[in-house]
Amino acid sequence: GLGEWVSLGAQNLHWEAQGAFTGEVSGAMLADVGCRYVIVGHSERRHLMGESDEWVARKVRAALAAGLTPILCVGETLDERRAGLTEAVVARQLESALQGLAAEQVGGMVVAYEPVWAIGTGENATGQEADRIISGVIRAWVHARFGEAPARRLRVQYGGSVSPANIGEFMAYPSIDGALVGGASLKVESFAPIVAAGRRAT
Repeated sequence: GLGEWVSLGAQNLHWEAQGAFTGEVSGAMLADVGCRYVIVGHSERRHLMGESDEWVARKVRAALAAGLTPILCVGETLDERRAGLTEAVVARQLESALQGLAAEQVGGMVVAYEPVWAIGTGENATGQEADRIISGVIRAWVHARFGEAPARRLRVQYGGSVSPANIGEFMAYPSIDGALVGGASLKVESFAPIVAAGRRAT
C-alpha cells in the first residue's frame, strides 16, 4: 500500500521543545502527528526569514531529540557561485550544522544540496555539477569528520528546479540518492514522472 513507501515530513520546526512561541511548531508536535522527517535550513528560511547557521544547527538538534530525521539543506547563492565560493559555503554550513553530533546521528540524516540560484528559477545544476558537490564536498567532508560508514550511509539529495526532463540526469549518478522537489511537486503531471524515475533508479 501507499503507506509502505510514503512518509510524512514537515517544512520547518522550532528549536525549543516547548514554550511561548506563538506560530512555531515543536519537533514533539510534528512527531505526534506522524512526521518522520523535517526540512531544516531551506534556503528560503535562511535568506527570506533570516535563519542563521546557528539557528539551523539548533533546529537539527531539536529534530534529532524529537526522533525526527532532519533533511539539512545546504547550498550557495549566485553571488557566492560567481565568486568561486561554492565549496567553502557548503563546508561552512555542514560544519555549523553537524559539529558535535555523533557519527551514527550524521549517518542517519538526509542532506539536500540545493544551490540557491537554481530554486524556482528554471535553472538547474547539471548532474555533473551536483555530483561534484555531493561527492567531492558533502560526502568527503562527512568522511573526513565522521568516517567512511556515515559518509556512505548518509542520504544526499539534489534540489533546485528538478523536473521530469532532468531527474534522469541526477539519478544517473550513484552519489545522488534522490531529489528534494519543490515547484514540480505541486502538480501531479510533473511530480508523478519524477517519483517514477526515482523508484526505477533504486
